[in-house]
Amino acid sequence: MMPRMSHEFVLLAAVARNGVIGCNNALPWHLPEDLRRFKSMTTGHCVLMGRKTFDSIVARLGHALPNRTSLVLTRDLSWRPPAGGGEVRVLHRIDDIAIAPGQPVFVIGGEEVYRQTLPLAHRLEITEIDLLPEGDAFFPQIDAAHWQYVPGEMLCSDTGGLRYRFSRYERRSQTPGGSQ
Repeated sequence: MMPRMSHEFVLLAAVARNGVIGCNNALPWHLPEDLRRFKSMTTGHCVLMGRKTFDSIVARLGHALPNRTSLVLTRDLSWRPPAGGGEVRVLHRIDDIAIAPGQPVFVIGGEEVYRQTLPLAHRLEITEIDLLPEGDAFFPQIDAAHWQYVPGEMLCSDTGGLRYRFSRYERRSQTPGGSQ
């Protein structure tokens, strides 16, 4: 059983129809609308991610995500983030999170971190990508017995015509942290 946490966990992901969330530590699509939504939802908050996700962000941007506290989960006890470029806290277990109670934690990947935090989540904010790309990282299966699906409208990207939908899953009455 997972520990009960005093803050809200929100899993935030872009997921293809086949469950793919990544390939070679990168997104297999480019969707500016999703990136704007991601920035809007997470700015000013804590974002929880695995070390490989953090490394891919730093490789792409040159620094941690701005205006957010990056909580980086790693099994490597010697790993340290690069100097400069934002507030970064290293965690070795999910229950090492030390932030103000009631503050949301946006879980942003990768596959293993999503799997570990799904039982703790209060809601899922999913961008459904209308593609079947090759990939090596997948979002965990969402059990309809535990989640109420609230679909969004199917949209079409202004750049490239990629079809997508912003959807939400709200936990049914069961308390997060209980069995899935």
